[in-house]
Amino acid sequence: MVTRQRQVPELPDARGTEQAVGLPFHEPAVAAARATAQGAALLAAALGTVGLAGWILGTDVLRTALSRADKSMQPNTAVALLALGFSLFLVARGPVGRRAVLAARAAAVLTALIAVFTMAEYVTGVNLGIDELLFSAGTASAAMEPAGRMAPTTAAALALGSGASLCQSGRRFPAWTAQLAGLVVLGLGMLRLYAFAYAVPELARFGAYRDMALHTGLALVLLGIAAFLSRPDEGAAGLLTNAGTTGALGRRLLATALLVPPLLGWLVQAGEDAGLFGARLGTALLVCGHAIVFTAVIFAVLVVGRRVEVAHARARWQVRQNELLQAFMDHTPAAVFIKDLDGRFLAVNTTFEESLCLPRDQVLGRRDQDVMPPALARRARAADLAVLARGTPVQREELLVLPGGPRDFLTSLFPLNDAAGRPYALCGVVTDISERVAAQRELERANQRFRALLECAPDATVITDGRGTIVMANAQVGRVFGGTPDDLVGTSVVDLVPRPRRHRHSALLRAYLRRPDPGPLVLGTGLYGLRRDGTEFPVELSISTLQAERETLVFLTVRDITERRQAEAERAERYEQQRRIAHTLQHSLMGEPPRLPYLPSAHCYLASVQDPGVGGDWFDIIPLDGDRTGVVIGDVMGRGLEAAAVMGQLRAASHALARTGISPSRLMTGLDAFVGDLSEQLVTCAYLVLDQGTHRVTLCSAGHLPVIVRPPGGPARPLRAPVGVPLGVNDPCCAGLPFEETTQPLQPGSTLALYTDGLVERPGTDIEDQIGVLARTLDDILDDAPADPETLDRAEALLIRTLVGDRARHDDDVTLLLLGLPGPSGPVVGKLRQSVPGAV
Repeated sequence: MVTRQRQVPELPDARGTEQAVGLPFHEPAVAAARATAQGAALLAAALGTVGLAGWILGTDVLRTALSRADKSMQPNTAVALLALGFSLFLVARGPVGRRAVLAARAAAVLTALIAVFTMAEYVTGVNLGIDELLFSAGTASAAMEPAGRMAPTTAAALALGSGASLCQSGRRFPAWTAQLAGLVVLGLGMLRLYAFAYAVPELARFGAYRDMALHTGLALVLLGIAAFLSRPDEGAAGLLTNAGTTGALGRRLLATALLVPPLLGWLVQAGEDAGLFGARLGTALLVCGHAIVFTAVIFAVLVVGRRVEVAHARARWQVRQNELLQAFMDHTPAAVFIKDLDGRFLAVNTTFEESLCLPRDQVLGRRDQDVMPPALARRARAADLAVLARGTPVQREELLVLPGGPRDFLTSLFPLNDAAGRPYALCGVVTDISERVAAQRELERANQRFRALLECAPDATVITDGRGTIVMANAQVGRVFGGTPDDLVGTSVVDLVPRPRRHRHSALLRAYLRRPDPGPLVLGTGLYGLRRDGTEFPVELSISTLQAERETLVFLTVRDITERRQAEAERAERYEQQRRIAHTLQHSLMGEPPRLPYLPSAHCYLASVQDPGVGGDWFDIIPLDGDRTGVVIGDVMGRGLEAAAVMGQLRAASHALARTGISPSRLMTGLDAFVGDLSEQLVTCAYLVLDQGTHRVTLCSAGHLPVIVRPPGGPARPLRAPVGVPLGVNDPCCAGLPFEETTQPLQPGSTLALYTDGLVERPGTDIEDQIGVLARTLDDILDDAPADPETLDRAEALLIRTLVGDRARHDDDVTLLLLGLPGPSGPVVGKLRQSVPGAV
């Protein structure tokens, strides 16, 4: 399973802090605040309309309303109040269309222009002509009060109100900016009402400037309320409309602050005007009343605050527990969910979201059919109802088809019970076991393949543990040992070995297992098995090991080699017969060279182990006329009976030609013509004529290896002579390359060594180096020793051991001929030759 790093999801966005922590707004309070804002905006617009109508109709009652005759609403003020009331009414309606927003902003801009230009007139003292732009208001009552100009406090309030409306019409500015401006507008309007209620005109004017009309102040109060409550679920207004304790407490405190102080002040002033008490007593009563009211409010707030603290502590503890539970669920690789009894999701973790490919906010509060495929939703609901009916946990494996594809799951469902034991929710833990199920299936398939492979093995196969107990066997053990595989399981493997041989077999197995890295091994010598009927038979054993999770398994493959042993014995017997026949044939073809008393010699011939004792090497010693003796050595390329047949013909031909007394070069020419008549034959050959009377040697070589000569006192060296092409290379139909001969002096007491390539040719070695070894070995043996037959025999044996080594493993014919020439004090050749049969 792929492990993914999970993060605890952040809290979803909300309209405010209260929603972010899960406290919704008091919807009735929000609706009431929005309706209040709309009503206040309409009333303010209505007051502006009444004042404007008074100017249009020329009716003073409409212009002055509750004010004195000289305190009428100015035309620009009426227009601004109407436009701003209309703008705030559209804004307070909530989300509106683009046209309504444009209309609200246009009305707010109109109000802002009127207010800003009026304030510019007050600041600069320049009459811009906007005060009597609509209606003529007559002459000014004073120098500080131009005709038709609104009061400076009214202009400031209208400018702030228009800014508030522009801010509330969009979402670029936070709600508290417009709400703060609305509170300032409300405060300016309240000052005018307080001035009227307490008969304090100073509260209604700014210095010596004109004060606003009473109904203008009332309209500003309404506009301030509308601006403050236009977005009742945000900013400061949101603190009053939330459904928590803060909202309820804020609404009560605000009502107390707006109603109690003005009411107490009015009562104290009324008592003073009626003469019930004086100003000092009235002030004391006012302070006492405020103290009593605010003390009661403080204790009420403390009680509520304590309840809030306790509830907050409990909520914080519960939130912490929920966070820990959610974090635990989110970091659990299994999909975890909690549902109510109706099947609605109450909580899910990150894995559950990933499995459905849906975010959490699209899952919570919904049922299975809302977030799952229909078939899966029906199965899930049926499983939930079954668990609720049983009242006990249920666990099952199932294959579910999800949007991401089919997966194998292990599902655990259990009810959540209250203190009375009644279920109130259902919890489920769904673990994705697709990888484990796939691994189990693959393991089963692997076991089946292994078992099939084991049964397909042609030999009896036994698997044991490290103690030698058989844990598995294939069907072939019945054919080899008898019985069935089940009969062998649980028994010791040594029971398959004859009793006298069990100790040796057990020792071999233990020695194999003690090796640091036991690799496959085949044993086929001296091992026997025991059939069920008690008969013994030779076996070949293949052994190997497998390191399992907790133990070492030993694989033993047993093959009955009874028939093989019988066939090997028959082949060995036939081969020995053929070898004796070939040996007899080889010696009959090669013949036995004569032992000449005037020419001591030693020779050795080794046939290749790869052929049945025959080859193409030969040599011959031929007594000639006078003091001369012919010596020939040759090697027919190839092996076997064909090479031996050619060798026999060449030996006979060379012997016959040499007895005619011809020169070595002419003898080679004759042999070359003879070999040319044969089919695809190549022969190397060397022919020497030793003249012991003149102490000279005449030599002709047809591609043969150099003759080694060792003079008395050494050192041994190759005898220099021209080397011609091998016999059979020249074309018999035309003149070929001639064979050259050379005559060289030969000191008495010298030793000659003639040999074939089988003696000095080895894979991986240089043939010149091997010839050098031959010469050095010959020096070591014959150092100051006479070249008599006994010495030559010892030299021949040492040279074979040095250059050939193991006689049973060489793969080419080997021929070695050593000749010793008597020294000056040796026997006379002429006298000795008369006693040699066949001498010329």
